[in-house]
Formats: sequence, structure tokens, C-alpha cells
Amino acid sequence: MRDPVNDFEIPEEWIEKSPLPRAEVEDLVTRGLVVVLSDGSFLKRGFTTGTTAAAAAKAAVLSLGKDSGAKAIGAAVADPVANPVAGTVITVPTPIGLRAELKVEFAKDGDAGVRKVYNDHESDITRNVLFCAKVQKTNLNDPEFAAGNAVDNILITGGIGVGIIRRAGFETRVGEYAINPKPLAQIRESVKEGLREVGLYDEICVKKESALIVSIYIPDGVELSKKTLNERIGIVGGISVLGTTGFVEPWNDHLGEMKDVLIQDAKRLVLTTGRQGMATSSMLFPGYEIVMVGSRISEGIDAAVSAEEIVVCGLPGLVLKWGNPDMLKDSGFATVVEVIEKDPTNPLLKQAFEMCIKKGKGARIVVIDREGLVLMDSKGEFDYLMKN
Repeated sequence: MRDPVNDFEIPEEWIEKSPLPRAEVEDLVTRGLVVVLSDGSFLKRGFTTGTTAAAAAKAAVLSLGKDSGAKAIGAAVADPVANPVAGTVITVPTPIGLRAELKVEFAKDGDAGVRKVYNDHESDITRNVLFCAKVQKTNLNDPEFAAGNAVDNILITGGIGVGIIRRAGFETRVGEYAINPKPLAQIRESVKEGLREVGLYDEICVKKESALIVSIYIPDGVELSKKTLNERIGIVGGISVLGTTGFVEPWNDHLGEMKDVLIQDAKRLVLTTGRQGMATSSMLFPGYEIVMVGSRISEGIDAAVSAEEIVVCGLPGLVLKWGNPDMLKDSGFATVVEVIEKDPTNPLLKQAFEMCIKKGKGARIVVIDREGLVLMDSKGEFDYLMKN
């Protein structure tokens, strides 16, 4: 059985250890809801801030008008303060093709809220946080609509609790709300689904007789941002709306033990820091066992007791800072990406990379960018121009 989120082939013996019937295990896995552990137990995946915002946006669209919301969401059309609605389920697409199901907290007159699912990632501070969206149908001459970057006559913007980018080096441009490109596309597709259900899709997206403004807001986002590094790295006034797959990978000590089981038997092993590392590694290193370890690179290397070859592959923000955690101290840069984009010949990069090689104990170090292009390779086999 293959996990559709991380593309991991789950060993049959792990499934056999599960206390649940096989059909139930298959259902949970194929929907991307759980990670199966080596002892047959599970960790619960959650949905990203992007998926949660997308669900709120779709619910807001479905609540437009007197009848459309009631038809689409049933009892969910209620006063969001006096009688919040719990239990109504809405489905939205994710970037990897699976559908996500989330409960609607409230939805009325183009305003809706959805709580982020409580997952088994111990350090996720956004678990159970309310994400909201307000949608407004307007004319094409609306100054707010005209000033934005609309696609298919749908303008997606931010509101209270969503951070604003103030420094370069992110996927989103300076001055814009911190909603990354993939969740932005996910929100837009979810809004389109809602528009089709309420009969407004042709008017807005095809005939383009009117427009829609979608504003994502997070009531507790400002306070939450104080618990993050956002302000230090150049995102002010709130948190970010993120998500590559639409799912949050769980993490706790037990999962660390499970990944050790994968790592310790591998002969040819790639340790990746995230989803982009997994995608790129599958192309660069076919036939290798690829395991996502996040920032726990040293632990992964130590667990690879049977490995004949070890590769560390990932984005510079994690890999280079693993090599030199203090590389940005007194540098004037907020992120490693900012160094690469503004000063690619800065000796800090080479120094951190050399420290990675030393810390890797013989492992090959490959640093990639967000597009999967190789920036650094300790073996020298790949270079930045490999995809050109």
C-alpha cells in the first residue's frame, strides 16, 4: 500500500500490526489522513493553512445570497457569533489531487470560518485556529478589484491576521499578503467550485460580467505571529498561508523512531528536508531510499547504520543552516534565500556548505532551490544549469 502524500510504500507487516480492519486502514491511507507507523499505530495528518483557508473561502461563496448558501451548506447558514455551526463538512481540492474534508464553523452572507484540523504535529501552533474568508461580488470598476492581481475575475487578498511580506527572498513579492502561490491557486480552485454550485461561475469567470473579491482573514493571526519568527524574517502583522501538498506531515518522537526503521536498513539513502527535496531526489537519485527528516539531518545520518551511500538533499534554508546554525548572525540578511538572491557570491554560503560536508561525515550534500534546480553539489555532478 502506497501513501499518496509522501509516496512511501508502506511495508505489509506494518499494516498487519494495525488493530483496525484492513479496509479501514486503506481508507484512511488513501485519503491521506494518517501516517502508518512501524508498530501498526497511526499519526494523524492535518491540513495546511492553505487548505483551511480554501475551505473557508468555498464556504463563504456557498453562503452568498438568501438561498444559495442554505442549499449548499444546509444548516451552516447561521449567525457566526450567536449560533456558530459545527459539524457541517465541506470538501476542497489539494495540490496533490486528493480531496480534503473540513468542518464549517460558521457561514452566512459571504462570510465563513473553518478551524484548522488538530493534527499530530507537536509544534504546529495553528492547530484548531479559526481561518475565515469574506467574499464580495462586485463590478469590474471597483477600485479594490482593479488594483489587485485578479485571475478569472477572482481577486484573492488578505485581511487581519495574514502577514504582509516586507523583505525579498520569499515566493510572494514584497508588499503582498503572505499567501504562497500553491495555496493561492488552491483557494482559487475552491472558490470556482463554490461558484459553480451557486450558479455564479459563468457570470464571473466566463462571461466576466462581474467580479469576486475574496479576503482571507485569521482573527487570532496577529497574536499567533508573535510566537513565530515571521517578524524577524520580514513578514509582519500576521501569519503565513502555506502548503505544498495541502497536508501537514505529523511529527513526534514515535515517528522519529519509525523513520529510523526505514533509514537503518537502507543501502543507498537520501535524507531530504521537505516535499521539494523528495520530488527532486526521486529524479536525481532513482533507486535510492528517500526519507523526509526535516531539520533532523544529523539524527538521520546517525541512524543510517547500513548505508553504503548517503545523500542529504534539500532547500538552502534548512541544509546550510544545519551546517552553520549561526550563518546569518550579524550578516544583515533575514534568510538564507535572501543571501542567495541578493549576494550569491557571499562567502557565508561557501563556508556553510563546507561545514555541511564536514558535518555530513562523508554524506553527499546537494542544495536545491524551490524549482528543484541544484545550487550546490559536493560531488560536483549536478549544477545550476542542469535543467536548462
